[in-house]
This record gives sequence, structure tokens and C-alpha cells, in this order.
Amino acid sequence: MSDDFKNKPEDYWKKKLTDEQYKVLREKGTEMPGTGKFYQNFESGMYVCGACGANLFSSDTKFDSDCGWPSFDKSLKGAVEFREDNSLFMHRTEVLCANCGSHLGHIFDDGPTETGKRYCINSISLDFKSGKKEDPAVI
Repeated sequence: MSDDFKNKPEDYWKKKLTDEQYKVLREKGTEMPGTGKFYQNFESGMYVCGACGANLFSSDTKFDSDCGWPSFDKSLKGAVEFREDNSLFMHRTEVLCANCGSHLGHIFDDGPTETGKRYCINSISLDFKSGKKEDPAVI
């Protein structure tokens, strides 16, 4: 994407996002389990960042983990970044959009597929483009 989303001021995001989106995407919040609009969506298409629109996950990589949030076993190559997260007295790995730095969710090593990964992503951090998918290369 051509715009420099990582250097946008927080005022930009406060105007662009809803209060709920801002809380999750920019303040690292978490939506209530089972409430997200994409939790049970298994339509073919591409999941994109809810803040900047960057492609993140192909629907081919989504699976039902029964955890309350959309789960994926792969992201598109270079689409996400990882950061150590020791908040809430837990040790986790945070998943961020590589294009804008927004919080998406966390990744765990308990996935049921051959990757062994479970990207546990907030629905509110995503948007969905139905139809043709791009190559869901593993990062």
C-alpha cells in the first residue's frame, strides 16, 4: 500500500475508526468471544486489516477453533508482524498489521493443522472481501 499508515497520528485513527475499532486496533483491546461478525464466516475471500485495508489472511487458512474468535493457520507473507506481549500476567505473542501497526490479536502454537499455528484474531480488527483469494503464502 502506498500510504504511510505507520506514521499516522492517533487523531487520524480516532476519526477513521469507530470507538470499538479504536479500542481494539489502536489500544490493544479484545472483543467479547463469540460476538464478532467474522467468527462463523466461512465464505471464500480475503480478510483485510480493518484499519488500513491491507490483505492479511486468505479464507483458505481459516478454521473453526471454537475459541470465540476467527482463527487462521497462516497469514499472507509479510502481512503481519509479531511482538512479545506480557500483559495481563500472561506471556503471549501479539499479531499486528505490518502495514499500519494495528493490533489484530495473538498467535498460539496449538493449531490443529500442519502449521501448528492458531492466529486468534478479533473480528473487529478485520474486514472481508468476498470472492477470489490471493496466494496465502506462509510467513
